Amino acid sequence: MIIVYFIIGLILLILTAIIIGKILLSVQFRKEVNELFSHSENKSAKIFQQKQIEDLPEPVKRYFSHVLKDGQPYISSVRIKHEGQFKAGIDKDWIDIKGEQYASMEKPGFIWKGTTSMFVARDMYINGKGRLVVSLLSMYKIMDARGENYNEGELLRWLGESVLYPTNLLPDERLEWTPLDDSSAKLTYKYNGLSLFFKITFNNSGEITEMETKRYMDEKNQETWVIKIGNYREFNNVLIPTSFEVIWRLEKGDFSYAKFNMTEVEYNKPEKF
Repeated sequence: MIIVYFIIGLILLILTAIIIGKILLSVQFRKEVNELFSHSENKSAKIFQQKQIEDLPEPVKRYFSHVLKDGQPYISSVRIKHEGQFKAGIDKDWIDIKGEQYASMEKPGFIWKGTTSMFVARDMYINGKGRLVVSLLSMYKIMDARGENYNEGELLRWLGESVLYPTNLLPDERLEWTPLDDSSAKLTYKYNGLSLFFKITFNNSGEITEMETKRYMDEKNQETWVIKIGNYREFNNVLIPTSFEVIWRLEKGDFSYAKFNMTEVEYNKPEKF
C-alpha cells in the first residue's frame, strides 16, 4: 500500500510540475510578445501604389499586382496561428504541432511558439537578437541557442515569412529586387550589419511558390534552405499563402522538416491572442 501511495504521489508531483511549467512558459511568452511590440512602429499611414513597382522585374511586378490592391495600407504587425507537422531531426518521425506567432515590420522582429505533445519551442528575433529555446514537457529547458548565426538565421526566417505580410517585400532603402529570368528574381535585404538574400520563384499567376537561400544548419555549416508555399487565400484584402513546407536541400537529398497550414492571420493588432 505504501508503494501505491508513493506512486500516486509521484504522479501528482509530476503533473503539478508540468502545470506550473506551462503557466511559467505562458507568462514568459506573453512578456516576449509585449517586448516585441514595445519596439514596433505603426506603418499603416503609408499606402501602396502601383507606381511603386513600375521599375521592378516583371515577375515581381506580377506578384505585387496579384496580392495587393492599389491604396492598400502597409502592414505594421501580424499575429498568426497555424497547425501542421514537424520533424525534430532527419531520422525523426513527423509529429503534430500547433503554432502561434507575432511579427513586427518597421523594426524587424518576431516571436513564435510551437507546441507538441512532448516539447514547446520558442523561436524569436527581438531587438536584433535571434534565439531558439526548447523545453521538454514545459519543464526542462533542453536547448537555448543564440549567437551571431542565430541572429542571421532568425532574421532570414522573418524575411522569408514576409509573404504573410507582403507590403514588407516592397522595395525601400533596406530591400532590393534584381532580375534573374521570367519566373524568378533575387531579393536582397540589409539590416543591422547583415546582408541576406533569397532566390524567389513565381508561377504564371504571379504567386511566389518557392524561396531559396543559404542558412546555418548548425554552428558551423551553411546549407541550402528552401521554403515552398501555396494555397493562397485572401485575408483583409491581402492575398497570402496558407501552406508552407520548409526543407533543407542537402547533398543526399531534400530533408523536409516542417509543414504548416495557417488557420488565423490578423494584421495591425499588436497584442497577444
